[in-house]
Amino acid sequence: MSLSVIIPALNEAEHIATTLDSLQPLRRRGAEIIVVDGGSDDGTVELARGGADRVLTAPRGRARQMNAGAAAASGEILCFLHADSRLPEGADGLMIDGLARSRRSWGRFDVHIAGRHPLLRVIARMMNWRSRLTGIATGDHGLFVTRSLFEAAGHFPEIALMEDIAFSRQLKIYGAPLCIAHRLTTSGRRWEKHGVWRTMLLMWRLRLAYWLGADPDRLARQYGRHQR
Repeated sequence: MSLSVIIPALNEAEHIATTLDSLQPLRRRGAEIIVVDGGSDDGTVELARGGADRVLTAPRGRARQMNAGAAAASGEILCFLHADSRLPEGADGLMIDGLARSRRSWGRFDVHIAGRHPLLRVIARMMNWRSRLTGIATGDHGLFVTRSLFEAAGHFPEIALMEDIAFSRQLKIYGAPLCIAHRLTTSGRRWEKHGVWRTMLLMWRLRLAYWLGADPDRLARQYGRHQR
């Protein structure tokens, strides 16, 4: 099965080149790399062109950007990756062979959060444990899905926040995810910049509010205030 890696980006000039460099072995083995920019003004698009097969623009919003990338992709498996994350070595084989062996149609990787704060390792373990228990994958986990299931599940809901959780809930209707223990590495920059404890408590509160039916637009405004 062929693979497309789709990376939504917005002002990621600091990280996009490193992320794309890490994907070149997959690209040489036939994977398609697509960057979907949401209106960057820091040179992200120019930096991405050398390391991606396609660089697209789409209306700002992670769900819109990922859906636009999926629409343009040629792969039978779609992997959605954050612009500051790196897949584990041999990730293409882990996804393709793993789905074939397990007869499942979607999955995710365990996550490692890179950073100096020792609590980041604890947070990553909790994220992995929670994901295995609930069958829910966040964007940090490098969610991947067959194109046929992506279409059947109705694409990412184009909401302002929690699109990954909402889409995981849709995917679970069709079956449990393949949970790959190999760890994807994502940056802990936002955790460390805004305070690890503060960010952790905020995310717990936002997720609980979402599960209780809160409006994603209102939750996105709360998250945006935290990021200032």
